[in-house]
Amino acid sequence: MAEAAIGGSAEKTSHEEVGLRFEVDGEIATITLDRPERRNAQTFATWSELARIGDSLPQQVRIVVVRGEGPSFSAGIDLRLFTPEGIPGQDSLATLATAEDPTFEQRIAHAQRGFLWLRRPDIVSIAAVNGHAIGAGFQLALACDLRVLAEDAKLCMKELALGLVPDLTGTKPLVDLVGLPRAIEICLTARAVGAREAAAIGLAELVVAPEDLAEAVRDLAAALLATDRGAATATKRLLQGAGGRTLEEQSAAERREQVARVRALFAGS
Repeated sequence: MAEAAIGGSAEKTSHEEVGLRFEVDGEIATITLDRPERRNAQTFATWSELARIGDSLPQQVRIVVVRGEGPSFSAGIDLRLFTPEGIPGQDSLATLATAEDPTFEQRIAHAQRGFLWLRRPDIVSIAAVNGHAIGAGFQLALACDLRVLAEDAKLCMKELALGLVPDLTGTKPLVDLVGLPRAIEICLTARAVGAREAAAIGLAELVVAPEDLAEAVRDLAAALLATDRGAATATKRLLQGAGGRTLEEQSAAERREQVARVRALFAGS
């Protein structure tokens, strides 16, 4: 269901049953985790809706902001999924485990789709993190290209304390950002990483006072939108592939992208 935002042209979509709000205002889309009474805990329905948003993202969108309503970004997985009763209308992890459901791995793969699309080259995703980003919340922040943290932010890979492993695409970006030894320490101790430490070790691009978080994200989005979209997409694609290429291979990729950009710029002139 889409409706015009009061006082503006933004489109809004609300799915109360999964606790997400989705708004599009020009070239900026905002996804809000909206279950503050549960500190924005996530469920299979949350991940399915995130995947649906990625599949149907309007073509004009260049920036995707992910934020949490209330005092926390996301406290992670909804612990009701561990109970036999689960969550009304959704399978519980206990049921999936005891039933030896052959589709269990496919269910996880579908959940991962809700995170993977945030890395698309044609968009830049920004996590606006306040309060706790625990487990699935931490992994959602890691799924984004950039992270802006409020000074009260605390990041924690809590899965191991629950006897689980991080499975929502968070392990690779964590290693890429902080290196293998630090990633092992953060995950295997399941400790909280504060905002200042996060910035020091490469987990955050910016740390601001909680009351300045929204403005800092708006300023960053404006700066990102000031560049050419085609050039930004090509450059992000180059940067994403750089880690897996040799210098010679990266140089060749740069040449290909530049030829395509110059031809695009002068096409029809």
